[in-house]
Amino acid sequence: MRLRQLFVIGLALSLLGIGVPAWSQDDPRSCNDLMAEDTPAYVVCRWMATPEEAAEIARFWLDNDGQNMRDTGPMDPIVIDCTESDCPTDSEGDGQSHDVGSPDVEGAEDGGQPECPTAEPCFVDPDEVTGAAVKKAAETPAGQAVKTSATSGMRVWIDAELADDHQAGNLAEAAKKIAALAAQPGVAGIRFSSGLGYDRTFATADELDTFVASASAALRKLAPGKKLAVHTAVPVFGCGAVAECAEALAKKHPLLDPDRIGAWLAKGLVDQLSLDGGHLATEYATWRIDAATAQRNQWIQVRARAWDAYAHIAAEDTGFAAPGGSRLTTEQATQTITDRIAAPLQDAAAGTITLWTRWQDAQGQVSRVYGEKWAANPTWDQLKKLTSIRPRLATLYDPATPEVDVATDLRNLSEVFGQLYIRTA
Repeated sequence: MRLRQLFVIGLALSLLGIGVPAWSQDDPRSCNDLMAEDTPAYVVCRWMATPEEAAEIARFWLDNDGQNMRDTGPMDPIVIDCTESDCPTDSEGDGQSHDVGSPDVEGAEDGGQPECPTAEPCFVDPDEVTGAAVKKAAETPAGQAVKTSATSGMRVWIDAELADDHQAGNLAEAAKKIAALAAQPGVAGIRFSSGLGYDRTFATADELDTFVASASAALRKLAPGKKLAVHTAVPVFGCGAVAECAEALAKKHPLLDPDRIGAWLAKGLVDQLSLDGGHLATEYATWRIDAATAQRNQWIQVRARAWDAYAHIAAEDTGFAAPGGSRLTTEQATQTITDRIAAPLQDAAAGTITLWTRWQDAQGQVSRVYGEKWAANPTWDQLKKLTSIRPRLATLYDPATPEVDVATDLRNLSEVFGQLYIRTA
């Protein structure tokens, strides 16, 4: 750093026509004579200790057979004389000396871990995901769906909900199960909460922050290398410049403070933030802000805050589906795609669009984008044409409630989507 400062100062002064006098060669600590003749004048050499001083320092430590060096050793060393009758006998080990790296006890391996009669090790680190847990996770419906999706060409995420587990004090155990599932080949990341701060699971903003930090820390440790994501909404963004709207929605949704959510990104707690758009059509009627304007306001705010510099930003949309199947005509489907897929991508704020293609409500009614049993309809046909942006389209899939079967469902979904969030039970 000092050399860099000298270089900058020297360069600046030379540009101003001011000369910098060279350090005197008569300085007893100067070693400029050891440098090449073409060394710039602003580069100087000084001994920290002259050769004579260095020799004197060496003599101090080496004289008298290194007595000064020995004198610096630890004082009052601990000595155990086991010839005494009260030598302790309750310490660990077998009382015998062993070579470095050799087993401590008979039958042990890897420097002391005893060999077990089973395939699993006798000692299991409570902070690690075991091979048995990974194998068990692979046999679940979600694990089988991950395996099947590997042949579809889609990028796979695990979609889980850890908020309730955190509130119940079971975050550590739940995170292990999710990490075991994420350890399956082909999994890119984990979405560990949806509707975050919007679904009233947390009473205070501090509780919300604690959950995000705790879940992120647990999954970073248990599933290293996996991306982490959350889904939420920021209603105040849709207000744009309407101050009354922003004030009202900030009071209505106190946990969804943009600065708080932005801090999760800046701190690296999450790698992907998905913003829901379900409220954009109805939340702003009082202030005569329509859905298109609210959506545009939202993405302007995202860009202004440079959130995409910290994490991947996604837009999430449920509006293409309807009970039984989408009822949009070809023209309506085309316009909806333009408004709700093309616009967020063209606004250069959202990197991907996540569409809900199928879900079932509490009464058992199923909403879909496609037709029942994958029957064709105009909306699905139009979506299949978006081949150029397929990597930017994502959807959610619940293997516990398939439309036909997992293989058939994933094959059809892969015709539209490049990314898949597989829900866990």
